[in-house]
Amino acid sequence: MGRYVLRRLLQLVPVFLGTTFLIYFMVWALPGDPLAGKCGDQACPPAFIERMREEYGLDQSIFVQYVTYLGNLLQGDFGENFRGQEVATLIANAYPVTIKLAVVALVIQAIIGLTAGVLTGLRPGGFLDNVVLTATLFLVAVPVFVTGYVLQSVLGLRLGLIPPTVPADPGFLDLVVPGYVLGSLSLAYVARLTRTSIAENLRADYVRTATAKGLTRRRVVGVHLTRNSAIPVITFLGADFGTLMGGAIVTEGIFNIRGIGGLIFGSIQRLDGVVVTGVVVLLVIVYLLANLVVDVTYALLDPRIRLD
Repeated sequence: MGRYVLRRLLQLVPVFLGTTFLIYFMVWALPGDPLAGKCGDQACPPAFIERMREEYGLDQSIFVQYVTYLGNLLQGDFGENFRGQEVATLIANAYPVTIKLAVVALVIQAIIGLTAGVLTGLRPGGFLDNVVLTATLFLVAVPVFVTGYVLQSVLGLRLGLIPPTVPADPGFLDLVVPGYVLGSLSLAYVARLTRTSIAENLRADYVRTATAKGLTRRRVVGVHLTRNSAIPVITFLGADFGTLMGGAIVTEGIFNIRGIGGLIFGSIQRLDGVVVTGVVVLLVIVYLLANLVVDVTYALLDPRIRLD
């Protein structure tokens, strides 16, 4: 198991270097002056531009800049933007809310999606199966921002069941509706993926063998069938966690959540490349770690995988 984890860790290194260099190159090497507009409507004095370029290393080649940035990053230094704000501080202020939102969305889509998928997969073609297929198709067809505005309008403004916007320091309960909105699309995919996997494995030899040995249906389904059918679903959920962290811009905007999505959106509008680079690099790290957890979970669910 240790060798399996080490091999997966080593595979992350080139991916991390490649993705972070691509991000850095796209932010700093593409045409456009990163100091444009820093002095308002007036052009910045040449002395100011020269000092800023030297201070932020913009007078160096892109490769030297990247190696310097990477060295600082390995020491936990995300840099400082042109307004003198520590990027690590900005991230530390915004990230906890986004993590809460992503966790709530992941739990909702796992509980509802897995339950609906298992129940419909055991009885494909039945009434519940048709209801779930229709509902998930509806969720896939409706854009996330429409779902968000409809729930905010109906539950918040018309019925008064929830606050239309989320408080500045929200708890997990405050994020249930935004979490459902954020995870609604993935919830539909989880339900359909689980349904297909359960229905396919229901005819597998190991299920017939377990049934023939006299095991109860609850044990066959709960231990053997669900465990073997969960591998593709776990793959999706693990990859989706990183996507939820970076894809919350719309949901955070609708419910006025001061998270990482709003930080990225505001930084892009202000052409704040330092913050954009830091946040996106952090999302890459989260995404890679989530996939590592998925790979380890694979090996725990199916020991044959670690031997491949």
